[in-house]
Amino acid sequence: MKYEIKRPGIKYWAEEERPREKLLLLGVQKLTDAELLAILLGSGTRTHSALDLARQLLENSNRNLNTLGERSPNDLMQIKGIGRAKAVTIVAALELGRRRQLQMPEQKAKIKESKDAYRLLAPLLYGLPQEAFYILALNRQNQVLAKIPLSSGGLNATVVDPRLLFRKALEQGASAVIMAHNHPSGACRPSETDVRLTRKLKEAGELLDITVLDHLIIAGDKFYSFADAGLL
Repeated sequence: MKYEIKRPGIKYWAEEERPREKLLLLGVQKLTDAELLAILLGSGTRTHSALDLARQLLENSNRNLNTLGERSPNDLMQIKGIGRAKAVTIVAALELGRRRQLQMPEQKAKIKESKDAYRLLAPLLYGLPQEAFYILALNRQNQVLAKIPLSSGGLNATVVDPRLLFRKALEQGASAVIMAHNHPSGACRPSETDVRLTRKLKEAGELLDITVLDHLIIAGDKFYSFADAGLL
């Protein structure tokens, strides 16, 4: 006969080892990703604690919260011990985190390098099944005035109207723009179409005295910068 070993629940752990109590005692920054997920899960199963389930969720997502954030409730429910309520809670919490990042005060953001632009634009483009195009409108101090969506297209291409792009930039009083679009394929190298479009938009901006500072191609957790590559 096969016996299941029932592990003691989190409530029987030392107080400083329980995720909820640890958060209250030491602060949220001291918790690992698994411990934060365990708090969301609330409880485990007869044989696995909430922390065990949280670790399994992370392992199934390559220990990457962005990857976990792309999982649907049905995906999460494939893990034994993750039911509908737990799956929905995880998906909702990660979506709130994504929205919080989008609503960070834009007027305080200043672009000093391509990574700064990537951090602002990646949450808008990460994980989309189709190409989409955004711009950051900047003032003369390279402070962000607005994040502006311009278009979305199919799996391999999106159409950008230069007139619309610069009209939106002018409406914000922008002196410069940074452009970005995603590659759902995961390849972040620019295509010939990307190169031609960037050149065309840069020339159009010069006529309007709006500098195109960069064009980012975002593919998953990687990005390509035209400025860093010396193509602007």
